[in-house]
Amino acid sequence: MEICPLCNGFENYNGSCTTCGSMLVDTGKVTDYLDDYSAYMEINLLKLVDGDLNSLANQVCLHLFNCPTCQVEQIIAIQE
Repeated sequence: MEICPLCNGFENYNGSCTTCGSMLVDTGKVTDYLDDYSAYMEINLLKLVDGDLNSLANQVCLHLFNCPTCQVEQIIAIQE
């Protein structure tokens, strides 16, 4: 099993908003927002319902990013 460098604090993401150019803020995995207990479930199981049919095979972790300036949310695939 691969590990996500953002989830484990090995790296930071320094992307900018496609709308206004401000720095994006990582708010965590997309699957953490499914319900109250999804943050505690098996990661590979959640990849089956994260919205990307190939996230498990491609070894990517989908993160939700927020722009603090214009409040746009973006989902970005992070390579594990």
